[in-house]
Amino acid sequence: NNLADSLRTLLNAENLGRKQVLIRPISKIFIMFLRILLKYKYIKNFQFIDDHRSGKIIVNLAGRINKCGCISPRYNLSYKKLKKIKNKILPSKIFGILVLTTSQGIVDHKRALSKKIGGKVLGFFY
Repeated sequence: NNLADSLRTLLNAENLGRKQVLIRPISKIFIMFLRILLKYKYIKNFQFIDDHRSGKIIVNLAGRINKCGCISPRYNLSYKKLKKIKNKILPSKIFGILVLTTSQGIVDHKRALSKKIGGKVLGFFY
């Protein structure tokens, strides 16, 4: 699973106190996951490097990620079940983000709850 491997590499570099990490191979799902991390300022920025193969990404870390992971298998969640699973996975109501793939693209749980849509759970970070 490319997403799980990439998130594990990101977390290991964060735990070692690194400022940058090179991640390969990558996928479109991982790029969307990084955009959500960037939106909530868990990373500073990232840069895609096209090497005419599977590609590479350089991520500049902000030092804010305590844990991130991939949920496998990707469970189907309705709008009502999303609230329950959010309380099981995330440590607090105050912080932590669930990432979902929905009919409207890859979104975080806050946007899914506000639009009242469900989907499949991809991963989490806090």
